[in-house]
Amino acid sequence: MKKRHLIPIIIVLLSALLTVAGRLSRGFADFYADNIFPVISTPYAFISGLIPVSSGEIMIIAGIILVLIGVPVAVILLIFGKNFRKKTIDVSLTVFLCVLAFICGTESLNCFTLYGCTRFSERFFDSKEHDNDELKQLYSILIDECNMLAIEVPRNENNRFVLDIDYVTECRKAMKKASEQYPQLKGYYPKPKPIMFSYFMSQTGTAGMYFPFSMESTYNNDMIDEVRPEVICHEYAHLKGFMQEDEANFISFIATCGSDNPQVKYSGYLDALEYVHNQIYENNIVSGYELTDRISQEVINDWFRFLPDNYWEDNQDKEIIPTETVDAVYDTASDTSMKINGVEDGNKSYSRMVNLLLDYYFQSQQ
Repeated sequence: MKKRHLIPIIIVLLSALLTVAGRLSRGFADFYADNIFPVISTPYAFISGLIPVSSGEIMIIAGIILVLIGVPVAVILLIFGKNFRKKTIDVSLTVFLCVLAFICGTESLNCFTLYGCTRFSERFFDSKEHDNDELKQLYSILIDECNMLAIEVPRNENNRFVLDIDYVTECRKAMKKASEQYPQLKGYYPKPKPIMFSYFMSQTGTAGMYFPFSMESTYNNDMIDEVRPEVICHEYAHLKGFMQEDEANFISFIATCGSDNPQVKYSGYLDALEYVHNQIYENNIVSGYELTDRISQEVINDWFRFLPDNYWEDNQDKEIIPTETVDAVYDTASDTSMKINGVEDGNKSYSRMVNLLLDYYFQSQQ
């Protein structure tokens, strides 16, 4: 076997071994997260951050082009280029193995192995069972916080929240402040990058994305202002090795709500309120419905919004593949990926943030 084939195969096997070790041994996964991952991720994220656009998005586009052009060219050469068949097979195999090795290596080092770590919540506080009364109390607390912050933030002519700060700088400050209490959040935070093909991202219902193969935090540039601080801090949490979506949500809440800026704070509280509101109604807690009437008009104007008004009508010409199809395929792929990595409830794990919020607010009352 040629060296150019053997080396990527070895990398793929070592990547698989690392992932399995992280999955089977929590102690190994924790050691990796605390001692090895920061050494790899910080310089990687710094170098990647020097590129003004998302290198991860460029890689994906390049991969699609490679498949769409490279595969037909290789097939044509194999059929008609009798004198080039051996060379075509050799080059095609080399390119395939190198790409596979890069994907497996970066996914294992920067994502898959970290799924085996001790959960953030287990590191810093104990979990317990919570009843509906505590859920109602939490709902009331978040309503009051949102109502108060809603009148402090700037608004437009439609009485909707607008972001008029350098939210990237404020999000970095918020994460660094949170790291004073939660040391694993310490370190370098690169500038998050907007996605060029944000419309496609909107079709999947995605606000932000962490690219393990480029160590980037990216966000949907079409989303509304109020979502951005919460989304960026969520992706920053992934950048520090927290792969579980509910935990990234919770870390984002801790960071944004601990911010000294009311706009960042409002973004975090509003997101948490939406999750708890949904849980109240999903649990059919009728006695909690009356709390909804206390939500101010300003908050009602701002919550449960992800994209601007008339977004789909204004961007109809961008739809190449039906949104329903894109959304369904992405949901299936995302759900499958999470389950493969040990997240049994897949996409539903996002809503587990409510349990973490309950632990956070009521732990000291045990």
